[in-house]
Amino acid sequence: MTPEATRYLEKARQCLANAKAALGYGLNNDAGRGAYVSVFHAAQALIFEKTGKVAKTHQGVQSEFHRLAQCEPRLDKAFAPFLNQAYNLKAVADYETGPDSDIPPERSAAALETATRFIDGIAELLASS
Repeated sequence: MTPEATRYLEKARQCLANAKAALGYGLNNDAGRGAYVSVFHAAQALIFEKTGKVAKTHQGVQSEFHRLAQCEPRLDKAFAPFLNQAYNLKAVADYETGPDSDIPPERSAAALETATRFIDGIAELLASS
C-alpha cells in the first residue's frame, strides 16, 4: 500500500473514532457528519491506490469511488450507495435548519457501524493488493 493511501486510512480511522466519541456524548449531528468524513477519506485511499490521483471534491470522490467499486468484486456492494447516503447526513448536519435538522441517534449509530465496515473493507482490500 502506498504511503498516501495509508495516510488516508489513518485519517479515516481518526475521524471514525471522533465520530463515535461524539455519538457517546449525544452529538448525533457531529456523529453523522463524522461517519461521512471517515468514509470520504477511506474512499480517497482506494482512489489513490488504484489511480495514483487525488480526488479532492465530494462529487469527485463519490463518482470515482463508484466507478472503481463497480470493478471490484471484493468490495461490499452497499459501500458505493452508502458514500452518497452518508453525504446526506453531512448535508443535514451542516445545512438544514428547523425540525428536520437533527439526525436521530439511531441513524447516526447505524451510519457509524456501516462506516466501520467500509473502512475495514477498504483497508483489507488494499492490504491484499
